[in-house]
Amino acid sequence: MTLDRFIRVRYRADEEKVKALREILSELGLDCARTIEERVDLQFDALRNLHGNLKNDELFIKLVIANSLVSYQLTAKGEMWWWEFSRYFSENPPEGSIVGAYSTFLPNSKTNRRLTAGKLRRLERLEPFLDSLSLEDLGNYYFSGMERLRDELAKTLGSRKSAKTIVFAVKMFGYAGRIAFGKFVPYPMGIEIPDDVRINAYTKRFTNEPPVSFWRGIAEETGIPPLHIDSILWPVLGGHDEVLTRLKKHCTKWEGVLRLTAL
Repeated sequence: MTLDRFIRVRYRADEEKVKALREILSELGLDCARTIEERVDLQFDALRNLHGNLKNDELFIKLVIANSLVSYQLTAKGEMWWWEFSRYFSENPPEGSIVGAYSTFLPNSKTNRRLTAGKLRRLERLEPFLDSLSLEDLGNYYFSGMERLRDELAKTLGSRKSAKTIVFAVKMFGYAGRIAFGKFVPYPMGIEIPDDVRINAYTKRFTNEPPVSFWRGIAEETGIPPLHIDSILWPVLGGHDEVLTRLKKHCTKWEGVLRLTAL
């Protein structure tokens, strides 16, 4: 018996709902995930806005990584935080260190006010690693090394490889890389889903298994990497009216996505 199978047997699950979940996700597929990422997710729009204003691919990608790693304990929905980030750095591009820029930005943020000192210390640990990277290095991570980037971020910050902010940073790096380099590269199957409040609550509809292992199993069964499953679920679970409007406008399989939220 594999470890994943042992875990699935150990924890209680509503097998009928899990079966329906697998079937709907398999029907939606990776193409649906990409459509939602690029045409529905407001966070992707926020990054496109910042990229267009900064006109500096290397700085853009590094800012996205940095911002991802302080995206916790927010005081508003994630979409609002990422738009605040986008607007601020569009108007105030860092002239020196990223830590210095955040020392001004975070204390005055409307959507990320908590634990500011700890977040700045985190960026201080991160900055030497970011400073060591060229645009070519970032491209290598994007095209063939997202798991290596995850490992380096975890090592730099002393975190688990599956920690929520670490895998979320890789997801947002993937968005940024897609925008900067103009090519879609699927996320690796080996990078876990970010275990945030939305995903945690949704997982409990199906099982008391930990979200990371549950969605790893679902990913293997459907062939959709966990970060792309996150992309299908996370925006619509937020209940944002504009997200639902965009979903119906841009996604031909929007009814399937809404069926997921009703499970």
